[in-house]
Amino acid sequence: QVQLAESGGGLVQAGGSLRLSCAASGRTSSTYAMGWFRQAPGKEREFVAALSWIGGSTDYADSVKGRFTISRDNAKNTMLLQMNSLKPEDTAVYYCATQPVSRRFYSRTDYSAYDYWGQGTQVTVSS
Repeated sequence: QVQLAESGGGLVQAGGSLRLSCAASGRTSSTYAMGWFRQAPGKEREFVAALSWIGGSTDYADSVKGRFTISRDNAKNTMLLQMNSLKPEDTAVYYCATQPVSRRFYSRTDYSAYDYWGQGTQVTVSS
């Protein structure tokens, strides 16, 4: 199994920045990629960004392109999400998740590609 722990959420004013972290532990050797999703109250969970563990390719939702950057700290087995120019519509609970090798042909933007999920961290952007 894989354990994921998000951190770094909080309250920030519009235009501000936050950096989210997702620490992975356990059987991470079968990880193909990792991703961030978010869910706002009353809305479905939506894709934010993903990073391939092999090759380092990235995907971003159109709504965050140019503002968010996904990266990896190899030494700490941690995935990061740098969020700049935050908007009130970015308010949501942010979840990290792992895509296993067995689902590598799934689209990384689809939540069904992921097997393990963290508990989530709240991000609130005030106007």
